[in-house]
Amino acid sequence: MTQTHRIWSLAQAIIDKAGAEGMTVATAESCTGGMIVAALTDVPGSSAVVDRGFITYSNEAKAEMLGVSTALINQHGAVSAPVARAMAKGAIANSRADIAVSVTGIAGPTGGTDRKPVGLVWFGVASRDGVTRVERRVFAEGSRDFVRTKATETALHLILTQLRS
Repeated sequence: MTQTHRIWSLAQAIIDKAGAEGMTVATAESCTGGMIVAALTDVPGSSAVVDRGFITYSNEAKAEMLGVSTALINQHGAVSAPVARAMAKGAIANSRADIAVSVTGIAGPTGGTDRKPVGLVWFGVASRDGVTRVERRVFAEGSRDFVRTKATETALHLILTQLRS
């Protein structure tokens, strides 16, 4: 199965499952730049499920659109567990969605450090009932496109997992 087919299959499963349960989804994206919400809206019937997508590439956008504290960003960096958690919570707080996923990472090819290498991506998942979790992944072997595509696939998988729990 190709990467594109996996992403479409995950998006289709989310639209089917969330639609059947009357649930809605929001995304808060940094390094993916809208790829997650685009994958979801590629699926027919997505208008009943997708509430909105926040494209918060800059730190200012994270603060203005999602309410992520600039002090939190300054303390931990935009690519961190606390910021991914705050982004997901902010997407819930600023939407009508039942579930939100956030993505913040370093897609490369530059911008990485020893502590935060290119390919590092943090994911947050929040739900209206207050459940929030964060996951860290490193997609070290690949181009900028590879990192962004794998981050999109992972985020969709996390949404589907949340819907099934």
